[in-house]
Amino acid sequence: MNWYEDMNLWSGFSEVLFTPERARAAADAVATSPLLAFAPASRVLDQCCGTGFFTAPLARRGYQVTGVDLHPELLERAAAACADAGATASLVRADVREYGAPEAYDVVVNMYTSFGYFDDHEDNMRVLHNAHRSLAPGGQLLVDLLSKETYASWVGPPKIVDVPGGMVVMRDTILDDWTRYRTDWTLVRGDTAAHTSLTCYVYSAAELRDMFAEAGFGKIECFGNLDGGPYDANATRLIIRGSKGSG
Repeated sequence: MNWYEDMNLWSGFSEVLFTPERARAAADAVATSPLLAFAPASRVLDQCCGTGFFTAPLARRGYQVTGVDLHPELLERAAAACADAGATASLVRADVREYGAPEAYDVVVNMYTSFGYFDDHEDNMRVLHNAHRSLAPGGQLLVDLLSKETYASWVGPPKIVDVPGGMVVMRDTILDDWTRYRTDWTLVRGDTAAHTSLTCYVYSAAELRDMFAEAGFGKIECFGNLDGGPYDANATRLIIRGSKGSG
């Protein structure tokens, strides 16, 4: 089983992955970010939507949102988030390497470093190709992640994150000449400990620009945060946007 298929990761470590603070930050970003302001009633595909951090506020804003994820438990939580927000979204259980709906969407988003999960680089390319295929002419893809440059700015000694009744020790290891990284997490509560790890590709902005172009996107732009700031030494994220040609 690949790590992203293991529900023990997503449920056992949900207090780290799906915090209320991150949910609020996503809602604030949808409310204020110029990069997340789309034409009224836009059809939006949220790849790897998880618990609906972005699905729910995007739907509440009036967009026609479809969230896709592999795990039914996460989709159930996304449905609850939409209900709490007074919004409606379509939620689909599917593998993003396979899911595509030709020209069915005006916008595709892939948020919260949900890109680069797959061991084979070509599988990560398939996610971009599926996004391109799913966009109507003139549509846009927006990917939000930690790039090689932004990841390097904080990777280092192990980190400790407090959770109710315990803590999570997080350690990152760079692999394959900065091609991939592994994150090891240990959840400690009293006399018990649970461990998990995940391995992802980590791409630079230049590499992702080339990948977007290979998938058929044009007008490719990089930003350093969801406020639309420049991708420079002060960047905290890589937000990369590309458009599907109209012809």
